[in-house]
Amino acid sequence: MLSNRKCRQILLCSLSPLLVVATAIAQSAPGGSGSMQQPGSMQQQTMPGQQQSTSTMGMPSPNGTAPNPQVLDEQDFARKALQSDAAELQLSQLAQEKSQSDDVKQFGNRIAQDDTQLREKLLKPVATQLGVKEPDKLSKKDKELVAKLESLSGPQFDEEYIKAMAKDHKQDLKDYKSEAQVAPDTNVRTVAEQGTKLISQHLELIQQIAQNHNVPLDGK
Repeated sequence: MLSNRKCRQILLCSLSPLLVVATAIAQSAPGGSGSMQQPGSMQQQTMPGQQQSTSTMGMPSPNGTAPNPQVLDEQDFARKALQSDAAELQLSQLAQEKSQSDDVKQFGNRIAQDDTQLREKLLKPVATQLGVKEPDKLSKKDKELVAKLESLSGPQFDEEYIKAMAKDHKQDLKDYKSEAQVAPDTNVRTVAEQGTKLISQHLELIQQIAQNHNVPLDGK
């Protein structure tokens, strides 16, 4: 009969090949120790139909959060108002110099007075408060308009000047009305409200002058 010690040696010898085979199978199987990743280095699996997150996650959605493009913010409003006033003043000076019609000359004179008063008393202080400087030159479009009117005289000048003033005042009225409704700053809202009243009066006046001179206006 074999001794207990001899039996144990035989058993260990028989199990050794089995252990080697089992270890090899475990290492080659998916998820085995040979293919395991260290904690923190695992990449997130992307499910079919699911987009992987990117660095833009957490950014505000453009739907429902974007500002209304029709509403000017306070700085843009002040900047645009100053630019419009500068152009209107130059055009009104031309009207007083080149027009042969009393009503056109008078309108140009009133624009110069009213716009100067609004700018100096209300618009410039608010612009300074907002950090907006007065423009040192006209925009390219306004320069082209001034150059065009400088080359005209008599009825031709009157017609182009009337059209330009009507178009400019319609846009200004739209901008001032919008700002008067949404401006959170009390001073800005006051400028917008006062400007709305003044521009409305100017627009009615230039539309009446257009009728007197048989000048067709867009949308009128």
